[in-house]
Amino acid sequence: MRILSPFKPFSVSFPMTCVASTSTSSPVAQLHGRSPFVRALCVLSIGAISAIALTTGCAQSHSLFGSSRLFNQASSRALHSGMDTASTTVPSIVVYVTVPNREAGRKLSDSIVKERLAACVNIVPGVESVYWWEGKVQADSEELLIIKTRESLLPALTEHVKANHEYDLPEVIAMPITGGNTKYLEWIKNSTKDA
Repeated sequence: MRILSPFKPFSVSFPMTCVASTSTSSPVAQLHGRSPFVRALCVLSIGAISAIALTTGCAQSHSLFGSSRLFNQASSRALHSGMDTASTTVPSIVVYVTVPNREAGRKLSDSIVKERLAACVNIVPGVESVYWWEGKVQADSEELLIIKTRESLLPALTEHVKANHEYDLPEVIAMPITGGNTKYLEWIKNSTKDA
């Protein structure tokens, strides 16, 4: 694969023959006659190329099977699978918060769920944290809270953590949920309050 610039269209060439270049049929039809392994490899390649193109801002491809239409369809399916039913779900996030021990983690988790600021909090024991604090490297045993909630509740959740945490500077880091079990995502929506 060759990328000319993060902001310019790129060209892709496959060393393996995923698609016969002499055929005039569609790329999907051309894959049909290949072995299952080659078909899977080609589909994975399309998904990887799609992700690279979208994260670098490249929405066009000049040589991907000779068709940018296939590229755009594949990238759209790859990124939006699991989130097609937007009317029954809401944008959701996973939030990480570290706590000093099990008691603090359980107390904070209970208050977050009771306030309906999250649908679920996982408490992961045995986290070893190495970090820079007050001019030197520190190390502590902690527990990690993995919080699943609505994106719109992040400001209220952050304020709740800051007001109820033992640390002067508690960790609150959010990452988007881009897909998954639609029923679970609906449950997150239904188990949290409207923001």
